[in-house]
Amino acid sequence: MADVTIKELIEKHGLRNLTPEIDTDNIVLKSQEVNRPALQLAGFFKHFDKDRVQIIGNVESSYVAALDEKRRHDVFEKLISSGIPCLVYSRGIDPGEDVQNLCVQYEVPCLQSDKMTSDLMAEVIVWLNQLLAPMISIHGVLVDVAGVGVLIMGESGIGKSEAALELIKRGHRLVSDDVVEIRRYSDSRLMGTSPDITRYFIELRGIGIIDVKTLFGVQSVKDEQSVDMVIKLEEWDRDRDYDRLGLEDHYMEFLGNKIVCHSIPIRPGRNLAVIVESAAVNFRQKEMGYNTAQELYRRVQAAMAGGD
Repeated sequence: MADVTIKELIEKHGLRNLTPEIDTDNIVLKSQEVNRPALQLAGFFKHFDKDRVQIIGNVESSYVAALDEKRRHDVFEKLISSGIPCLVYSRGIDPGEDVQNLCVQYEVPCLQSDKMTSDLMAEVIVWLNQLLAPMISIHGVLVDVAGVGVLIMGESGIGKSEAALELIKRGHRLVSDDVVEIRRYSDSRLMGTSPDITRYFIELRGIGIIDVKTLFGVQSVKDEQSVDMVIKLEEWDRDRDYDRLGLEDHYMEFLGNKIVCHSIPIRPGRNLAVIVESAAVNFRQKEMGYNTAQELYRRVQAAMAGGD
């Protein structure tokens, strides 16, 4: 999880810094959420999350405008002195000199935006979720196959990159080779990206590093993709029983989220790209409500019942 500073927040969302004397480089955001301090301006601070970005819109501004000067000063001092990372006014609202002075006194940046409050909140939340989401690095290859994010895993040299290259030639898109950074955006959503240093590159043993974007064009790469399923490549073991019907799904867990996982045994002559492509399309079919294995089981059961 990377550090996100107030300076980055200002630059990303085009905010005006009304307190330039405060160093925004060293103030780090710790929460992915934002807050509109309505109850806090009324004096209720129980369960208040002071680590969140605080956004004041038209409703909050209208409320404090109706307060007498002393009461207004007291509620803002309690809010600003509580340790909040910043105070953001939306809709171009002027915070007033008294609020700016309190922000300077307690070293809390006071920022301003012309955007509507709800729009600003939505943009900041999405941005913070992307940057502050829990993250792990996985050894593997992530490819967008027909809209399905397929994470190909296996021992070094087993053929992950070669399979990805063949998928690219078949019209699919590379997200990352060798190292995949996976972020957890929600209980049901994992997103994978590539480290900046290896983005668009694939390592092929015996050839070296190739630039997929340069060789195959911009349509062959993608910066980010959901991780929907895992293909685990492994050496063929004649003594092991492999799943031949697919009636039961197997899973692999990343950051607390379970992802469907298929173990594919490697033997000479097997076209890995076609197998991965078929697995991705079959996954989409299951998501749409049609399970081929269950349909076969139903037909067998019906045939047995008919024979009786």
